[in-house]
Amino acid sequence: MSASLRIDRVHDALLVIDLQPDFMPGGALAVAEGDRVVAPVAALVPRFHTVVATQDWHPRGHVSFASSHPGKRPFDTMLLNGESQTLWPDHCVQGTPGAALHEGLPMEPVTLVLRKGHRPDADSYSAFRENVGAGGTRPPTGLAGWLRERGITRVFSCGLARDYCVRWSALDGRSAGFGVVVLEDLVRSVAPAAAAETTRALALAGVVLGHSAELEA
Repeated sequence: MSASLRIDRVHDALLVIDLQPDFMPGGALAVAEGDRVVAPVAALVPRFHTVVATQDWHPRGHVSFASSHPGKRPFDTMLLNGESQTLWPDHCVQGTPGAALHEGLPMEPVTLVLRKGHRPDADSYSAFRENVGAGGTRPPTGLAGWLRERGITRVFSCGLARDYCVRWSALDGRSAGFGVVVLEDLVRSVAPAAAAETTRALALAGVVLGHSAELEA
């Protein structure tokens, strides 16, 4: 058992990323086997004193939707605010069933629900920062300050999807000065074939790749 994966309930937080029906098989932006992480994440949640659940929360006509750009199709890319943007199917639209947090996620232990992607002009993969907006900046969501005020120094991440929201959240968490552990058995990818590139990026940033079975209370 690695001492680095011993849960410190005072200084560690669990970050549950985008467990929403639209990202599950059959959803608007399905992640293969996304539903398979729900039960083990639910079992892990009560082991942490601080639990943050993120929720993609897009307005209708969001700039990241292919339907907002005539002639574009889902998974096309385009320049948006000077950066490459993947265009997605309409998903996690505010107030729709697909945007709800998964019914299998126990809400009683969740300390904070962080809604992201609600700005119509910018996407938000990361729990810590928006994507580049019209002003050319990546505004913070406020999560880093909230965690620091609670004395959190390390974040354990799980959820969907490994190559987008989990990855960006992990990298931004490291940039904000937190230790970050991605629980590899509790994530799934939009593009599993590109997993090696994500692994390299996480490793270069100092993100620890762990497994929930390694956690010790």
